[in-house]
Amino acid sequence: MKYFLLLGDGMADYPIESLGGKTILEAANKPVMDMLATKSELGLVKTVPDHLNPPGSDIANMSVMGYNPDVYYTGRSPLEAASMGITMEPTDLAFRCNIVTLSDDELYENKTMVDYSSDEITTSESTVLINYLKEHLDTDSIHYYPGISYRHCVIMNNIPDSYDMAFTPPHDITTKKVTDYLPKGEDSKVLLDMMKKSYELLKDHPINRDRIARGLNPANSVWFWGNGRKPGFDNFYDKYHIKGAVVSAVDLLKGMGLVAGMKSIDVEGATGNISTNFSGKAQASIEFLKNEGDFVYLHVEAPDECGHRNELENKIKSVEYLDSLVLEPVYKALCEMKENGECDGFRIMVLPDHPTPLCLRTHTHDAVPYMIYDSENEKDSGYTSYCEKSCKDSNVYVDKGYTLMDKFLA
Repeated sequence: MKYFLLLGDGMADYPIESLGGKTILEAANKPVMDMLATKSELGLVKTVPDHLNPPGSDIANMSVMGYNPDVYYTGRSPLEAASMGITMEPTDLAFRCNIVTLSDDELYENKTMVDYSSDEITTSESTVLINYLKEHLDTDSIHYYPGISYRHCVIMNNIPDSYDMAFTPPHDITTKKVTDYLPKGEDSKVLLDMMKKSYELLKDHPINRDRIARGLNPANSVWFWGNGRKPGFDNFYDKYHIKGAVVSAVDLLKGMGLVAGMKSIDVEGATGNISTNFSGKAQASIEFLKNEGDFVYLHVEAPDECGHRNELENKIKSVEYLDSLVLEPVYKALCEMKENGECDGFRIMVLPDHPTPLCLRTHTHDAVPYMIYDSENEKDSGYTSYCEKSCKDSNVYVDKGYTLMDKFLA
């Protein structure tokens, strides 16, 4: 049996007035998802328990992957650090280090979060900026590591378990003054000081002068969040007896797969936004399923980024690309594999990790719609569309998100 899990990050949404009260999933043209919905199990799954905050992609994807976040969650950034090849000690603390756009002129405490991604700055530009900060801000116990686009990592050494720090994700405060969202806690003062110093170092950097001249947002400050300790998962193969791989553009999912002992497949042109190489991700998944293993977790960040940026048309397009450029070729390949005797059947699961409603521009705790198709056990679902309403009306509800993988792979 072959298993393909397609996760459209943040693609669930609320009804939108300009779409006639439809959600993104209802409005998008997605014939393959809707065809499979007619003969699949539909339902809702609670991927992020209400007591865990914020409802991020780290907790949600951990649940979808089959790991109870109450047991395994140590923070977001350590998973990204694993993908970046950073070795952590048990006493280290990892932080996501966004490179963001803050407003000019005001004192740092009164600035506005203009853009959490600095107009999705290119990796080549951001690497220069992070390495520049590394030269000026690295200490014996604080170390900067460049990542992808606006997503980077900082490691602090020898931090006691009783540390006092609290942070806010920058995508939660777009267009808001940062005053009430700066790092809190006695031990976070050194990081707040670094954020202020980064602004002074970056605001007039040649790369930012060039970006402003091109009409782009400057990457003029770092922003810390997502702190956590070195992670440890049970091995995915030992848990499910299936050889698996993760296909994603973002370090969070790559690291999650690596920590679980899965293969992380890099795809040229995978960006983490709507310009990503959808077709390349599909082909990489097909090749793995044909030649190496039986399970692929394909993650696409694009719907989530569009949700954070309040890009209605792009969020619809991202779902349509998932359908036509990813799901359709993978479904056809799996059908051919079955017909040719290369597998005795296959299952496909489609779902988001969490909603990212356009009206809120951030994640919510709401349960998300899922669909499981089994080529050997087709169902008459009674529904003609994969969307929030159909999945809710099915009256199937999975309260503990981490158990959904057991259902899928059973």
